Amino acid sequence: QVQLKESGGGSVQAGGSGRLSCVGFEYSISEYCLAWFRQPPGKEREVIAAINNGGTYYPDSLKGRFTISRENAENTLYLQMNSLKPEDTAMYYCAAIRLNCFGPRFRARDYNVWGQGTQVTVSS
Repeated sequence: QVQLKESGGGSVQAGGSGRLSCVGFEYSISEYCLAWFRQPPGKEREVIAAINNGGTYYPDSLKGRFTISRENAENTLYLQMNSLKPEDTAMYYCAAIRLNCFGPRFRARDYNVWGQGTQVTVSS
């Protein structure tokens, strides 16, 4: 299985932007369906965006401020975050599953490989 490692988290002021990276090791991420999730303190893990052979997908609640992309040549998944709010404070995870998948895959149980997470803290 691919191994995933996130980076790019940190502290940012509300209204700011940031980009998270998720590098794949051992296998090419081009063979995987991928997603970004986050888990705020005391809350359940929630999907931010997914990307696979069918395209990119976002839950209605988060459309517009986050953009998922992948660069297969760099074996890296990205999450561009704009107009950040304090409620975006969370641990952010990338996730993968080796399937030829299409369509939105928004459940955590749809993925079987996870990174260790990177913390994003947004202050007001």
